[in-house]
Amino acid sequence: MNFEKGRLCGLPDFCAIYTIITDICGMYIKTIRKYNKEEKTINNYYRLCESYRDENGFPKQRMVIGLGRLFEIPDVDQKVAFLERINALINNASTLFTIQDSVVEKLAQHYYKEIKIKNKIDRPADITNDYDLVKLKTLQHKDIREIGSEGLCFQAFRQLKISDYLKKNGWSDEQINLATTHIISRAVYPASEYKTVSWIKENSAICELTNYDVEKITKDKLYGITKKLYHEKIGLENDLSKCTNELFKLEDKIILYDLTNTYFEGRMKDSKLAQFGRSKEKRSDAKLIVLAVIVNIEGFLKYSDIFEGNTTDSATLKTVIEKLNEKAGYTSQKPIVIMDAGIATEANIQYLKAENYDYLCVTRSSIKDFKADTTRRPVQIFDNKKQPIELLHVSVENDTYNYLWVKSEAKAKKENGMYELFSKRFEEGLRGIQTSITNKGGTKKIAKVWERIGRLKEKYATVNRYYNITVRDNGSGIATEIKFEKTDQYNTDDKAGVYFLRTSLKDRDEKTLWTIYNAIWEFE
Repeated sequence: MNFEKGRLCGLPDFCAIYTIITDICGMYIKTIRKYNKEEKTINNYYRLCESYRDENGFPKQRMVIGLGRLFEIPDVDQKVAFLERINALINNASTLFTIQDSVVEKLAQHYYKEIKIKNKIDRPADITNDYDLVKLKTLQHKDIREIGSEGLCFQAFRQLKISDYLKKNGWSDEQINLATTHIISRAVYPASEYKTVSWIKENSAICELTNYDVEKITKDKLYGITKKLYHEKIGLENDLSKCTNELFKLEDKIILYDLTNTYFEGRMKDSKLAQFGRSKEKRSDAKLIVLAVIVNIEGFLKYSDIFEGNTTDSATLKTVIEKLNEKAGYTSQKPIVIMDAGIATEANIQYLKAENYDYLCVTRSSIKDFKADTTRRPVQIFDNKKQPIELLHVSVENDTYNYLWVKSEAKAKKENGMYELFSKRFEEGLRGIQTSITNKGGTKKIAKVWERIGRLKEKYATVNRYYNITVRDNGSGIATEIKFEKTDQYNTDDKAGVYFLRTSLKDRDEKTLWTIYNAIWEFE
């Protein structure tokens, strides 16, 4: 191939030569002409550029490195050889031209090193035939599986030595692997057995960790292994309780007791436990069971039990504490029991006192007649959201228990907001009854009007006591007008955000008591 003063195949200028070469080699040299004011001359500067296509397939160009004025290789043949040699070094290919020029070789090696140092290429010169370049954004995989959360759970499963416990109790390797698969699946993707099967087969790589054949997974096998695991409940809980205490060097000085419930989709005709009750998930149409749990302050399970769905929260404490006593076998100091107001009935508190348990709970009703030490000021702390909370020890006349007065700014804002909202809705309801009196066909009989007012009061029990309501009639039992006015008995500044903690603990400062009780909110 002969070059004649920058002309190739009839093309008129130098840039055309390298535009043709870029189709072969992938890179080209671009000429930039700059005017020198001092010398009053126009000088050529060169850039090594690359053509590529973007994500949408459109052609674009980018500069790889500046080459300066290339005084070392003034001839066109040298520049062509230099460009071809640069591409050969980048692609680890043999040269197209047979020109042997030490100046071209030295310059090509110099700029190739510069390109590598500046990370302007994504392929090293020592690529072998065993590798090829891949555009990552175009990669496709037909069987993608998740393993992140499953891997963490599997690691915890091994640290807790659950498999060792099951094997010691006569379980086969296949049963252990299936149980491991099901337990981790329920932790990562809590759903029904039917949905769990689909998730395992379509999304998760859990079976690759547990060595259980994914093709054998069925909902019936998951149901079966769940029943078998439930028979190991007591032993597993005991083993896990000891294992977590040893693993993290814990002492069960504080325990938290709480309950929740869950519902069944089916009719559960033959179940003795499934009963209609107050659902925390607002499913009053479905039968429930109540789950009671005791955990330590670090959140590790100590004991759990299942009760009938219509069991009240307060009726479960004695049963659970008795079983915990049998299981734990406390011989020295017993732990502090923390519970919410729904469980802290007077009977339960007396029971804990008889069993020598210290306790900490929210009082079930507001305390009006309390006294505070006038020489002390409330202790101010801040919650996790940096909102202030005031704490103060108070006493109640003819009461030997210790009380902690708590005022939360965040709780006050919430209660005031709820009060204003309920007041607005209560007044809207009263106006609706007034409109019904004046409209044709509306409720006008005074007995029916008072009945509607009674239902409205029942719905907004927290605010109706702050209203005086009068109904006027025509003397014949027909209502003619409703009047209502709000009293000023409600003082948001004094009442909102205030509640009391009751405890048997003595000689504990306000901050310590609050920290102990706050554990139940973190647990929930």
